Amino acid sequence: MIAKIQSYSLTGLSGNKVSVEVDINNGLPSFDVVGLADTAVKEARERVRSAIKNSGRAIPTKKITVNFAPAGIKKEGSAFDLPLAIGVLKSSGQLTADTDGIVFLGELSLDGTLRSITGVLPSLISATKDGFTKFIIPDENKLEASFVMEAEIYPAKTLAQVIDHLSGLAPIPRYQNQTYERSTTKPLYDTDISLVKGQAVAKRALEVAVSGGHNVLFVGAPGTGKTMLAKCIPTIMPDLSFEEALETTKIHSVAGSLKDSDGIVRTRPFRSPHHTATTVSLTGGGTHIKPGEISMAHNGVLFLDEMPEYTRSTLEALRQPLEDGIITVSRANFTVTYPANFMLCGSMNPCPCGNYGSEEKPCTCSASQIARYKAKISGPLLDRIDIQVHVDEVKYSELISEEKTETSETVKRRVNRTRLIQKDRFKDDNILTNSDMGEKHLKKYCKLSSDCEEVLKTAYRTLGLSPRARSRIIKVARTIADMELSDNIMVAHILEAISYRQS
Repeated sequence: MIAKIQSYSLTGLSGNKVSVEVDINNGLPSFDVVGLADTAVKEARERVRSAIKNSGRAIPTKKITVNFAPAGIKKEGSAFDLPLAIGVLKSSGQLTADTDGIVFLGELSLDGTLRSITGVLPSLISATKDGFTKFIIPDENKLEASFVMEAEIYPAKTLAQVIDHLSGLAPIPRYQNQTYERSTTKPLYDTDISLVKGQAVAKRALEVAVSGGHNVLFVGAPGTGKTMLAKCIPTIMPDLSFEEALETTKIHSVAGSLKDSDGIVRTRPFRSPHHTATTVSLTGGGTHIKPGEISMAHNGVLFLDEMPEYTRSTLEALRQPLEDGIITVSRANFTVTYPANFMLCGSMNPCPCGNYGSEEKPCTCSASQIARYKAKISGPLLDRIDIQVHVDEVKYSELISEEKTETSETVKRRVNRTRLIQKDRFKDDNILTNSDMGEKHLKKYCKLSSDCEEVLKTAYRTLGLSPRARSRIIKVARTIADMELSDNIMVAHILEAISYRQS
């Protein structure tokens, strides 16, 4: 008797339907697995043997043949343990229940316990699009799965529990689907923008950057607060919508970083890889292609502290995702595309010693050393950073000042207001922020007066700007206009946007 059990595999964030076909025939005892399975899938044979035995059932001493169909798609991971075990039990006649229309996912321990797996959320989303509604998954994955509204979730702790559920002896209660609004909690942060002393210009630039989703680079001497400013970004970022949270969670689910969460990513990611990070760790890849740091920062922030310390190849790998909002990782057998729409925040010193331009400390670097240091960040990459602001040295009087400044909560309210303006503007354009605008959007939403064009023309010539830099200045000016509730871009907005390209 041939048993067919439904399961799902992942290619990037896309789920692929997999039929686990089990056939048991007379012959020498064997357990053969075919269908382009990786090592983890082939090792499932031994886990399934022990799990079935320790669940009070028996492995037939016959020839067992397992096929993972379609054979042209590579099967990876341990999520096929449970469907394989159910297939063996059905094919051997030990389980007679109807399993049609049910998707099984889960890794088995030798004692029959079900362990959590990665990628449950994207698998279930793909399966529901294919018409499946019932899912039996490990109990540890139930919170993550519960945010798929179309899915009926039956979480199990052991293989024996699954068998009893299918046999009708002890049905597993359906787990209630969660709503994102009901479970949202206010995040707590260790810092606040009000704790940053001085730096009025840098704070303003930071608010502009977050309001429009623009990339930002802080340039300044050591100890002026560049890193602290960057760490304040999460405190003023707008709240995640359910669609954004779901998309972000899919990435973190595939990466296996949801183990200690309550099923969904609730705050915008803030990723800060060390400068020794490799290109692959940033872009994604490896033997089993996993998302890199730039994908983990999707819908959030990627912070690169001391940018010139990163290798040139690592920094250059940012260029394509900064332009397109996706990263495509290609290997010999297949290609995977991950979303990578993040806000880049970088920091750097003005020179190797950090004192170039300082009024207090002398710079010990030669002109050639300064030039080499700045050249570590290429022109094309700098061209993609909308806001480049100099962080001034903080005066002692500012450090000890008791003057109250705006809190992150106050700034965040303005950011949310500005983002709502953009959300309404782009509701029919499939983009979210001003930084996402293409040339067609600029023509439609950023019409400039003759005075604005004249100012921009002068800056284009005197600063030697590229066409890309011109477009990015207009995008920043559009954000500044939105912050001031102005329908039109004014000369003052253009001038402020230009000032952020001169650091």
